[in-house]
Amino acid sequence: MKKVINTANAPAPIGPYSQAIIAGDFVFVSGQVAINPANGELVMDTIKSETKQVMENIKAILVEAGIDFSNIVKTSIFLKDMQNFAQVNEVYGGYFSEQFPARETIQVAGLPKNVNVEISVTAIKR
Repeated sequence: MKKVINTANAPAPIGPYSQAIIAGDFVFVSGQVAINPANGELVMDTIKSETKQVMENIKAILVEAGIDFSNIVKTSIFLKDMQNFAQVNEVYGGYFSEQFPARETIQVAGLPKNVNVEISVTAIKR
């Protein structure tokens, strides 16, 4: 059995997918980009502000699912330019304190809405 997670505190899906799905003890959060849910605008001033908005969107979805960043077991980071890795990593790392999740970071040719970073996560409900 699965449950759809949806919150107005994160961007509405821009296609046929859910913000997140709970299946058993797992929470699968769809890839998030830097859309400000308050106004629907992209936050792309700097790679750090873009990454912060992505992480805040993930946070809002996790809260709606009744969990937080400590529940994340796996992340996938997609970057348009690997040269941004250090700055993205700095912001991303600020959301975790210990027992860091498994992760991969992949450079891709393009991302939705021509953003620079997209992050998806898998978490567990404990």
